[in-house]
Formats: sequence, C-alpha cells, structure tokens
Amino acid sequence: MEKKRLLLVTQDMHPYTALSEIATIAQQIPQYMHDNGLELRVLMPRFGTINERRHRLHEVVRLSGMNIVVNDEDFPLIIKVASMPGSRLQVYFLDNDEFFKRKSVFDDAQGKPFADNMERMTFFSKGVIETVKKFGWPPDIIHCHGWMTSLVPFYLRTVYKDEPLFRNARMTYSTYQNDADAQFTPADLEKALVPPMGIEALGDYLVNGQVVLDHGAIAHSDAVIRGSETLNPDVETAVAKMDRPVLDFVEGDDLLGAYLEFYHNLLEQEVQP
Repeated sequence: MEKKRLLLVTQDMHPYTALSEIATIAQQIPQYMHDNGLELRVLMPRFGTINERRHRLHEVVRLSGMNIVVNDEDFPLIIKVASMPGSRLQVYFLDNDEFFKRKSVFDDAQGKPFADNMERMTFFSKGVIETVKKFGWPPDIIHCHGWMTSLVPFYLRTVYKDEPLFRNARMTYSTYQNDADAQFTPADLEKALVPPMGIEALGDYLVNGQVVLDHGAIAHSDAVIRGSETLNPDVETAVAKMDRPVLDFVEGDDLLGAYLEFYHNLLEQEVQP
C-alpha cells in the first residue's frame, strides 16, 4: 500500500529556531509520523539567525533557480536542505538574500516589525507551493503552522486551484496565540494579491477592516488544529463557526497520537472543492 504524504510547513522549528511553542510541536511531528507510516517533507524559511555551518545546510541546486513574484517584483528562490539531528529526515529551507539574510527574524534591533514582513510572508507562501511543484510530490495532507504560513491555503484555493499536484490535498492549519496582525494594514495585505485580483479576494483576512491572518487561513482550510489553549477573540469565533473538522488543543504525551488520528480521519474524507 502506498504511503500517504504529509507536507509540514512551519515558520519555527527546533533546533533551527525557537521563537514560540510552534518550534517544539513542529520538531516532534516528523519523526513520529514517519515512524507511523507517513511520508514526510518539511519546509520552513531560512532565517538569517540559522547557523548554516552548525546545522549543515547546503543548497539543492536542482531545486533552486526559480523566481517568485511579490508585489510585481521578481525575487530568486534558493532551496537549502539539512538532516534533522538524529534522523534521516530532511528539512528544506526557503531562502532569499533580500528577505532572509538579516540577523533577526520578524523585528529589528529596536523591536519594531520589519516593514516588508508581508512581502516576506508572500514570498515564503508562494515559494512553498512552487517548491512542492518542483519536487513533483503530490501531498495528501498539507499542515501549516503559524501566521507566516497563513497565505498558503489562500493561494492553493485560488491561484493554484487547478494544479493537479494538489488535487487530493487536505489543507490543515494550526492556529496559535499571536500578536502579529497588529503590524499589518489592508494596504499591506494588497501586496499578497496576484493580478487581476482585487482586495475583495482577500476579504476573509479582514475582520471589521482589520487584518486577521488566521481568520483567512481558516476560511480556506479543510481542517483546523488549535495549537494554543487560548486564541485571539476573532480567531476563536472563526473556529467556533467552522463546519469542518477541528482538533481542540492537545498537549503533552497525547499530542502526537491525537494528530495522527486526526490526519487519518481527514484522509477518509472527501477533499474540499
């Protein structure tokens, strides 16, 4: 029987970064799911804080060389790879000097969010999809973790809705408590559009005129996992209204088993059109 394929997309993962609770969860999932019969690919940004020598990152030349369009500009996508410590499983890092060379992740030295965080998120989200196309590897489940991945469900449901590679993919989004939305305005959100789209295409990412990234990701996903015990109020409301599968917050020794069962249940359901 052919193994089912899980694509894990995350903004944070031990031992490469340690920004939030996402880092620990994203680190635990791959080996456990591999040991329980799933085929895995893991993608994350190659932030400048990641020590390439220590973690033995190297460029995958056959995958690099693509350009990603962000706000009408072309940016080269470089793909690097490393093996997870103590494992043969690999992590693919999406890199670009313009967006990820800086030696901090989301904020500058004064703690102010980078002005181009929306462009960085757009580049990463589009880059994830283009990289999987380059793999020629059709995932059965795509599981995104964190606000920086929140545009992936939108692009899969719009720009890439007719892409055969993703036809059978169940889009799953883990939402976490965060304060990232405050840095973005509707004008920032327009940078994520793909012509000839208008801002109405991203309407699910706006609540009362304010950007709520998780709200949009939830609207375009087949299933949602509560990654934090408490969520922002607008996100709590969106999760409560979902008519699709939701996995409530799980922690400790029960987490990985609950995720595996959730994945298997998703695989038995029809893909959202």
